[in-house]
Amino acid sequence: MNLSVTIHSIFMKNIAKFFFCISVSIACHKSNPPQMQRTYYMGFANSAPRPDLNLAIESLDLWTQRSDAAIISNEVPWDSLLSGESVEAYVLFNYKGLTDYYRSKNLKIWVYVDPENGLNRASDADALVAIGKSIAQPAMQQLYRRFVIVMDSIIQPDHLGLALETNLIRGIAPDSVYQGVKQAANAAANDIRTTDTKVKLSVSVQVDYAWGKLTGGSYLGVGQDFSDFPFIVELGLSSYPYFDFNLPGDIPLNYYSRLVDAKTLPVFVSEGGWTSQTINGITGSIISSSSQIQADYINRQSQLLDQVNAIAVFQLSFTDIDLTGLPPSVPSSIKYFVYLGLVDVNFQPKPSLTAWDNIFKRSLKQ
Repeated sequence: MNLSVTIHSIFMKNIAKFFFCISVSIACHKSNPPQMQRTYYMGFANSAPRPDLNLAIESLDLWTQRSDAAIISNEVPWDSLLSGESVEAYVLFNYKGLTDYYRSKNLKIWVYVDPENGLNRASDADALVAIGKSIAQPAMQQLYRRFVIVMDSIIQPDHLGLALETNLIRGIAPDSVYQGVKQAANAAANDIRTTDTKVKLSVSVQVDYAWGKLTGGSYLGVGQDFSDFPFIVELGLSSYPYFDFNLPGDIPLNYYSRLVDAKTLPVFVSEGGWTSQTINGITGSIISSSSQIQADYINRQSQLLDQVNAIAVFQLSFTDIDLTGLPPSVPSSIKYFVYLGLVDVNFQPKPSLTAWDNIFKRSLKQ
């Protein structure tokens, strides 16, 4: 139940060509009226309604005006790397120009590398399944580790996530897959610490699953994740509560803070959102929503963030997704996440954009 694989990865090679061919130098000034402060950076992953370079650039220009951070959150590009493409060449071509652009706008940079399946936590990545391989295999763990090291050395992010929604993987994937993720992430953390002592390491956990919401059970917490990934110095949170709550106001105020009770490490929302339209849920039930309810969620989330003194929040999708413009290879489960954008597929603002902008105007307490 996540969106860690976004439309971003589909058009990245085209937008990379754009940034590879031009030199960007942009001074970005954001005024912050004297209002209540926020403790958290705000940002997006690069996205567009369809895999179109012009739309990607238009989206980029709009969302970077209302951000002080950016996140790259993608699966390991297994297909490219297993076909023989150099890890260094892949990272340089697909990410270096984009992150240079982010830095020209003074954005803090988070990188999350997903060793598993971003849209199906019960399985290995689709690209690995298709060729009979798994993250449980040492060779695939080694390739993941190599990709992580190169991403860190070339991109030099401020924050680096080594696995996503680990509690959900542990709960619904084969144990071999979870153990593979655990082994690979811990080994990658050791690799990174031999060359980079500054980047802040983390994994993310799925908040709704931790509360027992996805299973109809009781609160589970994330204590096992702290034990299994002892390298973390901050914790990412993934939450799509529209699957479990009728209205944003129903979300408990301690929805984030309870996960880190008695701990002092920083937390941030690495992905999440609320649909702006009524959709069919995963179990076939109807999930009722509207643009105004989505805006209410943005405001409610700010309260949850304040409760935990969060350090960042990321909305992976700035725009809605046009399903008719996606290639057949995109998993059908993407349909549950198409209306998470703060603007629609034509870049028309929703009420949630105003809610986001009003929160962004709060001065950032650093």
